[in-house]
Amino acid sequence: MEKEPLLKVAGLKQYFRINRHFTVKAVDDVSFEVYPGEIYGLVGESGSGKSTIGRTVIRLYKPTEGRIEFEGMDISGPMDAKTEEALHTKMQMIFQDPVASLNPRKKVLDIVAQGLDIHGLVTSRSEREDRVADMLRKVGLAQEHITRYPHQFSGGQRQRIGIARALIMDPDLIIADEAISALDVSVQAQVVNLMKRIQQETGMAFIFIAHDLSMVKYLCSRIGVLHYGHIVETGTSEEIFGNPVHPYTRSLLSANPSPNPKVARTRKILHYDYATSGIDYNEGALRDAGGTHRVLATEEEFYQWTH
Repeated sequence: MEKEPLLKVAGLKQYFRINRHFTVKAVDDVSFEVYPGEIYGLVGESGSGKSTIGRTVIRLYKPTEGRIEFEGMDISGPMDAKTEEALHTKMQMIFQDPVASLNPRKKVLDIVAQGLDIHGLVTSRSEREDRVADMLRKVGLAQEHITRYPHQFSGGQRQRIGIARALIMDPDLIIADEAISALDVSVQAQVVNLMKRIQQETGMAFIFIAHDLSMVKYLCSRIGVLHYGHIVETGTSEEIFGNPVHPYTRSLLSANPSPNPKVARTRKILHYDYATSGIDYNEGALRDAGGTHRVLATEEEFYQWTH
């Protein structure tokens, strides 16, 4: 990829101090890049630090340490007004819970137009309404939905409203934080296909945060596998799914159900327990496994896993 990255995250740490004696290291030394127009997947189980990374990148949290660059601007520390404006318009987030992320007292028109209002991007009422109606059509909702309230919609429709709210700002990067996990399986497929279509039509980049590997494989061109705040393996979808190296990645993939009954009958589920594995993520470094494939390991571990 010769293109310049849209987002560069280097050495990101996000610690939460609980009390004098205890600090949670939610994200510990994570680095990755997202290129224009790609869907980058962050995958891992609950508590691995995926959502914290998304929230830190969009600066809902102040990073403990590390550097975040977005469109060439440093957004990791204090920002000037121009940088802050760019961050709030050019990066948007779709949240996990479509119920909690929509204000129940506001009509769909006001929810979707929120960003336009804050940044003064529309000059008249009719322009505001036209842009919202147009955006609702793009995400598969009808113009008459504009006057309704969130409780009048199903979960999948609410998530579409959340997507419309992010899209109306015409961002360059959308962070989808577990955007499908609260939905029924049939609705998940619709929402994922919608995101894929949007990405193809607009060339927006996405960070797709999820724990469902089959969706990540279908949607993402490159993937970072997270465990306990560390990226333990990263590469293209083909590299990760075709040749998983890290024991954690292998255990994740082995637990992924297969639609092929023959494969399903013979699959072995691998168990990985970090506490008893003898592996220390802080000792390892990202090692080259060919192509863009990198694995967090010491030299000995890497040799062991690849031979």
